[in-house]
Amino acid sequence: MNLTNCTRVTEFILIGLPRVGRMEGVMHAGIFLLYLLCLMGNGLIIVMVIVDRHLQKPMYIFLSNLSCIDIGHTTTFIPKLLVNYLSAKNSICFNCCIAQLYFYFFFGVTEYFIISFISLDRYLAICHPLRYATIMTSEVSLKLAMAAWFGSFSSILYQEIVVANLPFCTSNVINHFYCDVGPVLKIAGGDIRVIEALGFLIMVMVVMSSLFFTIVSYLFIICTILRMPSTTRQQRAFSTCASHLVVVCMLYGSVCFVYLRPTVKNSSFSRMKIVSVVNTIVVPMLNPFIYTIRNNEVKEAVWKALRKKSLAFPKV
Repeated sequence: MNLTNCTRVTEFILIGLPRVGRMEGVMHAGIFLLYLLCLMGNGLIIVMVIVDRHLQKPMYIFLSNLSCIDIGHTTTFIPKLLVNYLSAKNSICFNCCIAQLYFYFFFGVTEYFIISFISLDRYLAICHPLRYATIMTSEVSLKLAMAAWFGSFSSILYQEIVVANLPFCTSNVINHFYCDVGPVLKIAGGDIRVIEALGFLIMVMVVMSSLFFTIVSYLFIICTILRMPSTTRQQRAFSTCASHLVVVCMLYGSVCFVYLRPTVKNSSFSRMKIVSVVNTIVVPMLNPFIYTIRNNEVKEAVWKALRKKSLAFPKV
């Protein structure tokens, strides 16, 4: 095909979610509900960390960054998904698609860095409690969080620039419910082997290294917990670690299933859409509840804020 005569597309058509009988409306209503829960849960954490100085500690600084990421991650595509469903026009402009693609991976890569830092924070707190306060200060945690955002921005910028300049001549139909790199590259013209190799390299370096670091951190944490003399402390620590590991398994498992492949030309994305729902909708909604549901400091901060609010509006 002569790519020099290629007419640049101005919009893409998104096929959307898989159709399950007449349950499409229920499915989109469920996604809207999960999105609201994600906004409320993560928004509450951000507000509480800002207004309550007792929560301005390294662990909660990382959690508030994770909440910002989850809100940004889901907002990148869910509003557009719902608007397309209501308008029955599954289209997205070219520049909007490229922006959606970039911010989706920008927030995604940042999340893996932050999860690694949360694992490091928990490792230091449980395995080296006497040195924790001097090693992991609020200043250090802020610098690590900034490094996570900057590292994500710089690691995927070149890849997105290359994707934006690819020719799209044969089709403008994307087999997904948002602009994901695999379906976008599948309809792209030209030689995409370099961009595939670069994406696969980023996947291995960022995601797999983050997974390895997280697993090793929790193995040390579990070994330390087993040496605790108090059975009650062991049970509480194991309960917290188990809930964290559930999120880790869901997040990394779904991402590895979707993205850990060297080529996209022969890939079928229909089966990956449901897995993508777990990665992009379910996990961001669960994160604030998993990381804080057994956290007494957060509970006390919320109840304190509610009591202040009730006192500010006395009964007539």
